[in-house]
Amino acid sequence: MNMSPAAAFALGVSILGTTLFAVPTVPLPADVAATMIEVEGEGAKYWTRWRGPSGQGIVKSGKYRDKWSPTQGVKWKVPVPGRGHSSPIIWGDRIFLTTAHDDGARLSMIAFNRTTGKQLWETFVPTKGGVEHVYPKNSRASATAVTDGTLVYASFGTHGLLAVDFNGKIAWHNPVGRLANTHGSAGSPILYKDRIFIYQDHQGTEQTGAYVGAFDTKTGKQIWKTPRVETVGWGTPVVIRAGDRDELIVSSQRKVYGYDPASGKELWSVKGLGFEVIPTPVVAEGLILCSSGRQGPTIAIRPGGSGDVTATHVAWTSPKGSPFIPSGIVVDGVLYLVNDIQSVLTAHDAKTGQVLYQGRLGVARKEGFSPSPVAFDGKIFFTNDDGETYVVKAGREFGLMHVNTLGEPTLASPALVDGTWYFRTAGSLVAIQ
Repeated sequence: MNMSPAAAFALGVSILGTTLFAVPTVPLPADVAATMIEVEGEGAKYWTRWRGPSGQGIVKSGKYRDKWSPTQGVKWKVPVPGRGHSSPIIWGDRIFLTTAHDDGARLSMIAFNRTTGKQLWETFVPTKGGVEHVYPKNSRASATAVTDGTLVYASFGTHGLLAVDFNGKIAWHNPVGRLANTHGSAGSPILYKDRIFIYQDHQGTEQTGAYVGAFDTKTGKQIWKTPRVETVGWGTPVVIRAGDRDELIVSSQRKVYGYDPASGKELWSVKGLGFEVIPTPVVAEGLILCSSGRQGPTIAIRPGGSGDVTATHVAWTSPKGSPFIPSGIVVDGVLYLVNDIQSVLTAHDAKTGQVLYQGRLGVARKEGFSPSPVAFDGKIFFTNDDGETYVVKAGREFGLMHVNTLGEPTLASPALVDGTWYFRTAGSLVAIQ
């Protein structure tokens, strides 16, 4: 039977050569819906955390360039010392990055002027102990910092949590304990009220095992710590609102968990993810959408349960094709996922899981995409590790508009503020306007 590519994709026939489809479960009541807790107040004007104020890469205001090259649209470009994959965060006229020098022997926070790109200061972490082992693609400064406008908070894995003020003075440092993660650490801290959340899944040491924890923003002291059994993981938690309660969501090895942000008590869990989990959950259509690599399952979960809710709270499952590293993004009810093992973009109906289409983004390349996508003005921007950005039209049919390039390897996700893109490449910080 002759069939156009679009028709084949609509039927769920994967360009990877295997059938890809979503499996609906039992109908779910709609009494409890998930919504992402976004940055409010002054911070909503900037890019204060991993994936921005929306927590999901959605840019809600401003007019931004959608075409650029090394010679087109570059406002300024400055060198970044050291090595790291953390994404830039922004408050006011400051850009903050973390980096690692001397193969991780020295770790630091750096501030730049947002208007000119000038480096303002660099503050080093009071490190103790050995250098953390990392996967060759990972770095020892991969976790993105977060700020509340007063302090900037960063996680440096084995070397702990650090808080500095906007002049680079250390407010506090909590070593938290040595980690034994196979590929190093990468998950970013997030802010919620008066606390910072982070989870560290690893094999454990004599000092600490795997955990999810809350730390006081003013002092760095532990508020609570809940032990976990997972041995690998590099994800970032999110906080959602589910009816009359908030839930801290940890998408991790084999399972997704919901915790009480106030106490750390485990509220619920869902089985169904793969072994290695890096992508951050996204929220749409009242569901928590969690993906796992490599090319593993994606599951859609209704919040608000108690105990093991695998049988009752899973709305749909897509058995394969998920990203290994980049997170998903939802625009107008469509979930977009890049399978970075094959460079294939899959679009799902976020409510039902139906596969709407698949499309190739460049040449198939194993682990070719690390940055997470961003979206605005009906366009979605997927950047690969070569610094090429594929601009895709949002919608239920595949439409590649054009491809931009930075001309440098790029593993960090961009930040967007006041009409300007800020990219961290392998050796530079670049402003595109």
